[in-house]
Amino acid sequence: RRVVVTGMGAVTPIGIGVDTFWENVKKKTLGFGEITRFDTTDYKVHIAAEVKDFAGKDYMDFKAAKRMELFCQYAVAAAKEAFEQAGLDMEKEDPFRVGVIVGSGVGSLQAAEAGVEKILTKGPSRVDPLIVPKMITNMAAGISKVELNHKEVQETADRVAKSFKELVTKVVVNM
Repeated sequence: RRVVVTGMGAVTPIGIGVDTFWENVKKKTLGFGEITRFDTTDYKVHIAAEVKDFAGKDYMDFKAAKRMELFCQYAVAAAKEAFEQAGLDMEKEDPFRVGVIVGSGVGSLQAAEAGVEKILTKGPSRVDPLIVPKMITNMAAGISKVELNHKEVQETADRVAKSFKELVTKVVVNM
């Protein structure tokens, strides 16, 4: 059995899109800067590697983007780039022969934090019923599966120890 990687996508702190990302890797660009997503006044650390200049609505339907957490928007944007790079037209492909692998260190800590805040301030009955799907890491691959209409392997590399090789092996076994 053979697996062919036909397309790649990237949404990273040093560039959105594989070409931009790779050019910045070659230039040894660092993606670290001042944290902009929350107030860091009371924190010792004020820098992070945030993705810059990303708008989910540029890569998917505005309503769909509004319903999903930012890390899932990143995954969908990268998966769409990979599908375009591969020249995949899901109207012509067997959806059971197409899959996606997403690398994400963690799901939505923002969703988890908002849930805890809701519990503390308004009680458990006010917590978003979709909090678990919003915060689990494998939703990134799951949402791309829905958005791009592929039916085969979806996998999220959610640990540093989980290698690309291990994921590709899983794809081969499942095909």
